[in-house]
Amino acid sequence: MPSLAEMAVEVLTTADGRAKTALGRTHAARWFAARAAGQPLPIGGAEPPLQPARPERPELLDPRDVPRRRPGSPEGRTALLHAVAHIELNAVDLHWDIIARFADQPMPLGFYDDWVKAADEEAKHFNLICDCLEAMGSHYGALPAHAGMWRAAEDTAQDLLGRLAVVPMVLEARGLDVTPGMIDLFRKHGETQALAALEVIYAEEVSHVAYGSKWFNWLCGRDGTDPKEVFHARVRRYFHGSLKPPFNEEKRADAGLPPDFYWPLAEDAG
Repeated sequence: MPSLAEMAVEVLTTADGRAKTALGRTHAARWFAARAAGQPLPIGGAEPPLQPARPERPELLDPRDVPRRRPGSPEGRTALLHAVAHIELNAVDLHWDIIARFADQPMPLGFYDDWVKAADEEAKHFNLICDCLEAMGSHYGALPAHAGMWRAAEDTAQDLLGRLAVVPMVLEARGLDVTPGMIDLFRKHGETQALAALEVIYAEEVSHVAYGSKWFNWLCGRDGTDPKEVFHARVRRYFHGSLKPPFNEEKRADAGLPPDFYWPLAEDAG
């Protein structure tokens, strides 16, 4: 039986999006079946790639070169869903990567439960959006995509606190801010399949941000450091964008992110 870290690397080195997510969901089911039986799989160790395997398409462009499309048009909404699919596929890899890359650090089994569950849900989200694209006569890979999304993983490859701060607590928290607007857009245009998929994503992404907040605070508690100060320092060090309001303060609070974590960083940018 492979270790959890070995299973994570197997996902990371699978290129095709549908194959990657199918394998990840199989491994997640295996992990939770073993946990339910009281016989958890070994965490083990494995060497994750610096970058995950990717399909030949989509073409990955500098963010400045990705074409802009009006979301009010059918083509624009297809492009928006394509961008969401790309985000979800990156999230699958990010969550398996945190398992494999930091397997040498002693963490409770609950840490692995949370990230395996998050990876499994991201795989579901990717497939839901791919189904929407195919129903619209398109597919994942049909349009160019953002090449910079893996930078956060590379920058924080040696820093678990940095990874937790930037990926779930900044990047995924941003999803909580923007997804309600996407839901309203697809509801307005009566596109029920995309609407249903986005509502699932919105409901489940809160827990992914919460996992980041929970384990970030746990590590700070273990180390006797102030989580807010550590968060500000890590985000200023590793995050190359800017935190921009409006913020979904209600959902961020549900995920364990109080305003004094992110508003000072927004003020820095302002």
